[in-house]
Amino acid sequence: MFSQLTPAVRQYLVVTGNYWAFTLTDGALRMLVVLYFHQLGYNALEVAMLFLLYEIFGVVTNLVGGYLGALLGLNRTMNLGLFLQLVALGMLLLPDESLTIAWVMAAQALSGIAKDLNKMSAKSAIKSLLPAHAQGALFRWVALLTGSKNTLKGVGFFAGGLLLMLTSFQGAIAIMLVALCLVWGLSLLLLKQDLGKSKAKPKIKQLLSKSRAINQLSAARLMLFGARDIWFVVALPVYLSTQAQWDHWQVGACLAVWIIAYGFMQSATPWLTASKNGRHPQGRDALSWVMVLTAIPAIIALAMTNSASPLIMLLLGLAVFGLIFAVNSSIHSYLIVSYADADGTSLDVGFYYMANAAGRLLGTLLSGWMFLMGGLEWCLYLSSLMLLLASLLSMGLPSTKHS
Repeated sequence: MFSQLTPAVRQYLVVTGNYWAFTLTDGALRMLVVLYFHQLGYNALEVAMLFLLYEIFGVVTNLVGGYLGALLGLNRTMNLGLFLQLVALGMLLLPDESLTIAWVMAAQALSGIAKDLNKMSAKSAIKSLLPAHAQGALFRWVALLTGSKNTLKGVGFFAGGLLLMLTSFQGAIAIMLVALCLVWGLSLLLLKQDLGKSKAKPKIKQLLSKSRAINQLSAARLMLFGARDIWFVVALPVYLSTQAQWDHWQVGACLAVWIIAYGFMQSATPWLTASKNGRHPQGRDALSWVMVLTAIPAIIALAMTNSASPLIMLLLGLAVFGLIFAVNSSIHSYLIVSYADADGTSLDVGFYYMANAAGRLLGTLLSGWMFLMGGLEWCLYLSSLMLLLASLLSMGLPSTKHS
């Protein structure tokens, strides 16, 4: 069955399966670290600090990884990402007394490098598998990859909370390590050699020399994802655990359902936003959708403050935010692949996801700090401010190259 598919579809399935497997472990690991170390007595800011190097190295990796992908081939950078995740998981198998803050931060740093190598490789690979004129197919393939990945990340969140309840922290890590080893072996065998490798040797100056469209879209992406993570990464699970008194599995299940629905919405975006004649998003679509999103976090905060049932207001608002944010993210993911140069796509995609990682870093740090200063409501108000900045940065984004 697999051998009867076209080479491009076969490679797309291998890339997607690779990305899925990695995402499962990444989502589970994030939930395990947040819940386990909060259980050990770490406060919200200290838990956020555990992810500091994860996000910092993600910023660097996307920039350098894009260059390496163009130079060496995306098959090599994708497999390297899987290998580094295996090393990171292995580092966390130590007994509790050896899991110091510095050690966990170092393991998270490797995991951050691994995640962004894998993501950059997967997103860049798609463009090399399709002809330049197939923008409708490109939009659908990018949306499906991105959406399905986030659905699996949600499953990973749930798996992390469930594994922590059923076994020890180290037991959960060992299960993920064995499963990912099998995926890594298959990836080494099946991924096409020199996938996405640039025809001409990329130059170092190309790392930062980008078009206005890519710079503008990247800045908007930074604010967009900072606005999400400022309340989603640390503040929300800690709030549900402490204020709502939820068990670990309930927190994991809630965030899992959110991410799964978010992923489905991303995958469905081509059918929600494109007309029957195959229209694909333009720059103005990124602006329209982020403007719709801007006021929602502030409305959630006001509803929580003025309601007798703040938890219900939070969960309803979380659902609305997630669905609209998913459309924003899917449109962005398509636009960067479309804006990118065909030869050495990973250079432009890596730069863009460097901005994405910087947004996550900013959001993660602010999530812990703002939660300590003023609770979840402060995180939500600042999220709306960051979305307003994303709207301003999205003004004037051009049409795609092959409109």
